[in-house]
Amino acid sequence: MSQTQTSSITGDEKKVKSRRPANTAFRQQRLKAWQPILTPKTVLPLFFIIGIVFAPVGGLLLWASSQVQELVIDYTDCGTLAPITKDPSSAITDGEIPSDNYSSYFKSGDLLPGQVPMWRQYNTTVAYKQGIFSPTNETGSFQVPNTRVCQIQFTIPNNIGPPVFLYYRLTNFFQNHRRYVKSYDSDQLLGQNPSPPAASCYPLDTSVLPTATASGASASQTQVYYPCGLVANSMFNDTILSPVVVSTGGTATNYSMTNTGIAWSSDANLYGTNSYKLDQIKPPPYWQARWANGSYSSDNPPPSLGKYEEFQVWMRTAGLPTFSKLARRNDSEVMQQGTYKIEVHDNFPAGIYGGTKSLVISTQSAMGGKNPNLGIAYLVVGGLCIILGTLFTIARFVKPRKLGDHTYLTWNNDQSSATATGVSRPGHDTA
Repeated sequence: MSQTQTSSITGDEKKVKSRRPANTAFRQQRLKAWQPILTPKTVLPLFFIIGIVFAPVGGLLLWASSQVQELVIDYTDCGTLAPITKDPSSAITDGEIPSDNYSSYFKSGDLLPGQVPMWRQYNTTVAYKQGIFSPTNETGSFQVPNTRVCQIQFTIPNNIGPPVFLYYRLTNFFQNHRRYVKSYDSDQLLGQNPSPPAASCYPLDTSVLPTATASGASASQTQVYYPCGLVANSMFNDTILSPVVVSTGGTATNYSMTNTGIAWSSDANLYGTNSYKLDQIKPPPYWQARWANGSYSSDNPPPSLGKYEEFQVWMRTAGLPTFSKLARRNDSEVMQQGTYKIEVHDNFPAGIYGGTKSLVISTQSAMGGKNPNLGIAYLVVGGLCIILGTLFTIARFVKPRKLGDHTYLTWNNDQSSATATGVSRPGHDTA
């Protein structure tokens, strides 16, 4: 019977493919392999090597961080706590900043009682051209009255820099939120001007503008937000001016700081020239106060994003809710010891989301700005490795264990104890 069935198998059925892997060293897992055997002689030196390397590196990083001099002033509450003045040109004498709102580190030591930062506020008219602060006598600028200006007076107790950097620091601002960080249109920023913009810009992609027809009937026109998205709309819009000298302990003069060179050189490649018609686009909602009627015009067109470095700095989103972004810098001049006054157009509403905003005047070291955390991490890891290596070495000499001793295996101990007591286990003959 079996022979008859075998003879009836067709040629196609004999050629059924097998799923068995090819008989090669790779497919059959016969390649040569190497696995380290961790022994005290190999592990203990590794602990000490890591400790000896990491501890000095951590010490160097901490030392480099300690060479950075900085002054941090939180001015979030300037609009509510600072006194109002009618003479902004005089020295500030009546508005001491609370001690919790500032911190400093200088080589000459802590600030003296007479060097405590001061503040005050006043309202003035500010001019904008293409949405950027400009002198009030500049042609084509748009005047914004009743802009609150926060004046901050501070003391530099010893010469610092160069370079000297001026940052703004925000807290509790989550630029790394998934929907926020994706809310922009890269093609629009490059000048390709898609209409409508990418869906990621929603709900700040387009705006409906009511218009009137010749017959008097109402109609509507859809305008594109330029630039669109949440990131651009929430841009930090406090204008920080250069420090002006108030009084000196030596030869201090006005310290000019520039907003050129604050962005990465590669950032300019991400932005192009706007090719929309002006009636097709509209400033984002939080930008509109800097344009007449909240709209772009031939006298006040949108800014050139490829040259707008403050915008480029903001669009490079931060990974943590507390971050600092560069606003101004001076790479060539020493900031002389003395008392300075700096003016900030106080527009950014940090208090409404429970955050704070601060000015940071800082130098830098070979490792960058002031950041002791990396050095501390290296010291902690190096110290732990040395401590663990020492403890394991002591245990090795006090109570050594023979390598490959099978008596330490759990199943072997159970069998030995059961045999010694004469207790039989299921499936085992104790006779």
